[in-house]
Amino acid sequence: MDIPILTDKIKQTLSTLQYGDKPVELYEPIRYIMALGGKRIRPLLVLLAAKMYDDDVENVLLPAAAVEVFHNFTLLHDDIMDKAPLRRGQQTVHEKWNANIAILSGDVMLVRAYQLLLGVAPDKLAQVLQNFSETAAQVCEGQQLDMNFEQREEVTIEEYIHMITLKTAVLVGFSLELGASLKGATAADADHLRQFGNNIGIAFQLRDDLLDVYGDKAKFGKQVGGDILSDKKTFLMLTALQQASQEQQRIIRQWRNQTNEAIAAEKVQAVTAVYDALNIRQQTEQQIEDYFQKALAHLDAVAVPGEKKATLRGLALQLMERDS
Repeated sequence: MDIPILTDKIKQTLSTLQYGDKPVELYEPIRYIMALGGKRIRPLLVLLAAKMYDDDVENVLLPAAAVEVFHNFTLLHDDIMDKAPLRRGQQTVHEKWNANIAILSGDVMLVRAYQLLLGVAPDKLAQVLQNFSETAAQVCEGQQLDMNFEQREEVTIEEYIHMITLKTAVLVGFSLELGASLKGATAADADHLRQFGNNIGIAFQLRDDLLDVYGDKAKFGKQVGGDILSDKKTFLMLTALQQASQEQQRIIRQWRNQTNEAIAAEKVQAVTAVYDALNIRQQTEQQIEDYFQKALAHLDAVAVPGEKKATLRGLALQLMERDS
């Protein structure tokens, strides 16, 4: 069963979910955000991990849907905090309705995610709920750290990696651990798959940071240099500040808080020039490679035949736009 078939199964399952009807203002925003699409990577990872142990993944579809509903709950609340006007090219929920509605609809999505997990086999349910609850708390911790960093003058690279691990990577790791554990994987295999997911998640976020500065706007799908314009403390910025000469630090800091649209291109160009002088692109690419190789080492350690891991490995390569 290949990825398009599994993706269709996920879409079909999500289309049948019932969140509630009245009040309309509470439930319509949930249907709206869930209909906006997205790659559905996390539920796909649940199914791919499950399929490594059992070809029949029908009884894993609702738990996989739970992960996607939870992910979209986090996006809904993140958009409020970020004051984001668009999500997947459409109005965000708080823009289309209002922030109070978005908060409450998000709360219901979290509740529904838990309900979707209740069909897990009784002997596995307590552990699944424990792992999910821990992951959900970690995602919130990561979001809080991200907001804290906006107010702090100094952030270390280690702190940044910890933040993106919590905010982005742990849900990827949980998705893989969930699918494997539901199909009887050993604790060691489930842990290796979780670590594989965590490292892939970190690598993917670092790649996103890199593409924000060096990506092709048409392929990247959003404004190149957006992180520089918003003074975001990414891996690239933090590495540059750590290695910059006094003059280079002065250049970076003089552009901080410069939000005039008329000089936006000049700001991106000036900061990128510092990155170029310090070989920040190459250093970021090396970090991405290091985390990617850590991920593959954990996948290699999973005790199933190589052909059972091939689709998951192929998806990881595809997400990182790698050939091998």
